[in-house]
Amino acid sequence: MRLKEEFSHHHDEEEEEEEEGPEAMSQCSIGAALQQQKHFVVVGYALTSKKVKSFLQPKLEGLARKKGILFVAIDQNRPLSDQGPFDIVLHKEYRRTHPEVTVLDPPDAIQHLHNRQSMLQCVADMNLSDSYGKVGVPRQLVIKRDASSIPEAVVKAGLILPLVAKPLVNDGSAKSHELSLAYDQYSLQKLEPPLVLQEFVNHGGVLFKVYIVGEAIKVVRRFSLPDVTKRELAKHAGVFRFPRVSCAAASADDAELDPSVAELPPRPLLERLAKELRRRLGLRLFNLDIIREHGTRDHFYVIDINYFPGKVRENAWV
Repeated sequence: MRLKEEFSHHHDEEEEEEEEGPEAMSQCSIGAALQQQKHFVVVGYALTSKKVKSFLQPKLEGLARKKGILFVAIDQNRPLSDQGPFDIVLHKEYRRTHPEVTVLDPPDAIQHLHNRQSMLQCVADMNLSDSYGKVGVPRQLVIKRDASSIPEAVVKAGLILPLVAKPLVNDGSAKSHELSLAYDQYSLQKLEPPLVLQEFVNHGGVLFKVYIVGEAIKVVRRFSLPDVTKRELAKHAGVFRFPRVSCAAASADDAELDPSVAELPPRPLLERLAKELRRRLGLRLFNLDIIREHGTRDHFYVIDINYFPGKVRENAWV
């Protein structure tokens, strides 16, 4: 990808005309020139087309440029050593040979969040509880193979229905965000391992997405799965599948909600949780899905952790 294509909507007419000439500069040389002339902080990135579309929106890039931050796409078909210079980049090999470059998050630490079996363990180990509330994780069970063994495994583990089933691998794909809600023992055999089973916790149909960028924290509300009553549990059977829950389109920030459901988690509790997770995970850019147990004011559960959230409200950060 050429810088001409990447930044054509940001340059003024004079710069665009120069790029279209026979002496058009390469992406990296333009990045270097802008860095020198305007003192930009150059951020090199290598993202999937989906991430570029959802995260690097024109509004975010425009705001970043006003703050002196320039995003430059890394050409994955060329050696990194031939590109740049970058002030900030995320790449395992590049950071070893260029210690002067800021590394946002080490790839091996990011990998830890790709497995739902291990991602929540650090939260469970924290056993966080103070005057502002308690943070835990739902009881869960990992099933790696043989769906026919799930009912027995659930009974042995003592998990209580209904259960939320999530793919074991969380790689950011659409499939990894699919989940199912199983109401009865028999239907558990219809699930497809490898997966993680979590006890469903009633939470008023609302979850909190907590975006963490360094020491900055931003919380938004999202509609989630509705509560399941004992009557509904006895009445319904089967597995209900949900392709995507709590996406940006499901915003509940402007909805009229019961105050006990809408109230955000206490800021001091989130700050302590974020600080400890940054230390334990070794990451600075991630988000948490948190729910409040319905009927309580201060009992929270972390149900998922995602790296580099694709849809962040850019005006909250820049």
